[in-house]
Amino acid sequence: MKDLVAIAEKVAVKLVARKQTIAVAESSTGGLISASLLAVPGASAYFLGSAVVYTRDARRLLADIPDEAKQGIRSASEPYAKLLANQIRHRFSTDWGLSETGATGPTGNRYGDAAGHSCMAVAGEVASAMTLETGSADRLGNMHVFAATALNLLLQNLSR
Repeated sequence: MKDLVAIAEKVAVKLVARKQTIAVAESSTGGLISASLLAVPGASAYFLGSAVVYTRDARRLLADIPDEAKQGIRSASEPYAKLLANQIRHRFSTDWGLSETGATGPTGNRYGDAAGHSCMAVAGEVASAMTLETGSADRLGNMHVFAATALNLLLQNLSR
């Protein structure tokens, strides 16, 4: 967790300097991204909230994304990660939205993605999305790598 907090500290410096805020929607990381950002003292200056969007019901209730909005978009994909990032940003009225969705393992998901597959997205002044394939079935290891990668993606976008 210390390495995740080290990345989050860099993110915090950028957000505070810019007087900007963030909200997070994460799935297979189970709250690690949010916990990392909240572990930085002074997080209330930039962190407005988050949701662990792990199920269809959570997507509807926490992210307010109805089934119709997801038509033609499958979970654990870049388009879905973008939708989540934009929606969490909108719901919390933040400058930035960060999302993650994937398959941690030890098996893949019902969409055919292997364990170690994750998609993440940033929505804000600039937007980007990426897919990560670790090739590993280590659930805890994947959760950690997914969270670190998402935080680094955010940091890259804040550095533009």
